[in-house]
Formats: sequence, C-alpha cells, structure tokens
Amino acid sequence: MFDGQTTSEEVIAAFKPEIKGKTYVLIGAGYPSIGSQMATYLAQGSPAHIVIASRTASKVEPVVAKIREIDSGIKTIFVQVDVTDHSSVRRAAGEILEATKEKGIDVLVHTAGAMAIKNYTLDKQGIEYQLSTNHVGGFLLVNLLVPGLLTAVAAASSSGKGGARFVILTSSGYRLTPFRFDDYNFSNGEKYEPWTAYGQGKTANILFAHGLGKRLREKGVVAAAVHPGYNGNTKLGEHLTWDDYAVIGDIMKRNRGIDWEVSYDLPCQIFRFFLSYLELFACYGLAGGLDGCLVISTATRGTTEDLTTYLISLSLLYPTSPHSTARRR
Repeated sequence: MFDGQTTSEEVIAAFKPEIKGKTYVLIGAGYPSIGSQMATYLAQGSPAHIVIASRTASKVEPVVAKIREIDSGIKTIFVQVDVTDHSSVRRAAGEILEATKEKGIDVLVHTAGAMAIKNYTLDKQGIEYQLSTNHVGGFLLVNLLVPGLLTAVAAASSSGKGGARFVILTSSGYRLTPFRFDDYNFSNGEKYEPWTAYGQGKTANILFAHGLGKRLREKGVVAAAVHPGYNGNTKLGEHLTWDDYAVIGDIMKRNRGIDWEVSYDLPCQIFRFFLSYLELFACYGLAGGLDGCLVISTATRGTTEDLTTYLISLSLLYPTSPHSTARRR
C-alpha cells in the first residue's frame, strides 16, 4: 500500500514494467517543479519517449540533461508552450502530436500552474491569469492531444496491454471555493481575491478530469486529478509570505461557511509538508499515472469512481481518513 511516506523511487520500482517502452508527455516541467521530478524519476523506468512541454527552455534544459544522464537511450524532446497564449497552445499541440504520431501518448500529465497571484492579471485572451494557467490553457491543450491518447489506446489494444491515461495536478485548495460560473473573471477585477482565484482553478482541474474521464473511459482513457501535498520547494509560492497563507482559513470561511482543515490526525502535517522535498510530492502524480488498481470512493457523493478526483491523494496522504480506500494490489 502506498501512504504518506511513499517515495518516488518506490512508485517507479513498483511499476517499472508498465513504464518501459511507453511515451510520456508532461506539461509544465521546468526545474524546479514537481513535473521536473516526475520526468527524471520516470527516466529510471526506461520509457521510450519523454516530451516536456513548458514555457521556458532554460528551465527545461537541466531536466533534459538529467534524463539523458540517467538513460541516454530515452528519446527526450522539449516543446515550448505558454498555456496562457492559445496560439502557442495550438502550435505546441501540433508539434507534440507530430512527435508522438507513431505510437501515441500513453500518459499525459498536466502540472503547469500559478498560485495566489496578488494583482489581478488577464491573459492574452482576457481570461483571469490563474484560471488561464491552471485550467483553461491546459483544457485546450489536453483536448487537442486526445487523438494522441487514442492512438496509444489502439496500439495497446493490438498488443493486449492497457490503455492511456491523463493526470492533472490539483490541490486541496479546491475547497476554498466552488467554480464561479457566473463571474469567473471577478467582475473585471473588482471582486478579485488571489486565493479564491486559485481555488477556482483547482476546482476546475477536478471537474475537468472527472468530465474527461466520463467521456473517454469507454474509449480506453482514464483521467485522474491528484493532490500532490504542500511544499515550498518549487517556485509556485515564492512571491508569498507566511502572512499570505495565514488568511486561507478566513477566506474559506467567507466563501463557503466552513473551516479549513488540513489533516485528519496530525496538526503539524501542513508544516511538515511545506518543508518536504519534491521527491516526495512527485510520487502522487506518478502513482496517479501508473497505478491501474487504485479505486477512489467518493462516499460523500454516494458514488464510486475510478481515478477521477483528488481523493486518490487523500488516500495516500491520510491512510486513516474516512476517504482512505486506495490500495496497491
């Protein structure tokens, strides 16, 4: 069973046969990030092809170099993409599909994101920047890459092996707010609040994975949204102070009328997670992308879904919680 202490090495060791010879596409894997750690750990399993789609070449170069150091036989390429620019997204999608056209995309992982941007900002399409980065740009790119996933399903079916998978990194921050369908752009900034904007994007991640999974499941594609934990080892929150984090509880209380609770049993866990290493947090995305036996019980909604909500990660982080139904078989 995987739990809150599971490392990326353990996940890779458990699923090496499933990794070998496969094609992985990671969106947003510049160094340092959870995506970059996932890429380098995947390299230990001898995949055939790793495609990294990210904004800044200089941040991807050390990741590509590390992959080649681990296994020079892996075909590794970088595709430049700015998920907040839809013309860039469409160009990148074409390049990725061309690069993977022979065998398709076995696993597609979306890790790009932004968190609690203090000033109200719009992307080139006029969409609030956090929603654009965390959801809309990825939504477009992933949908454009679905033909690659279906190509992999067809290839796997002909060889009697599995299907394809999409994984998106969300956050327990989804609990801050439902999606603001009536005002996703915060009244052109007049009602903007950074953490609410972040929570909206994370809610959208879960809804997207759930919706895509329902639509593609019968075609052999599984979709998962995973919560990677809390950490300070990426650039995601480098612009924030502890005072910025301290207001989260008040914002959630105002938005939803409920208290923010991090852990079921260890009050100090959030502090431990903020100080933990990327090696630990990469494991949740890896497990979501590799383990075909995880089943998530969404007991609060009265349904059972395979790998469609962030509860996959609650089961790993908090094995004593009421949602803990994920098991390695």
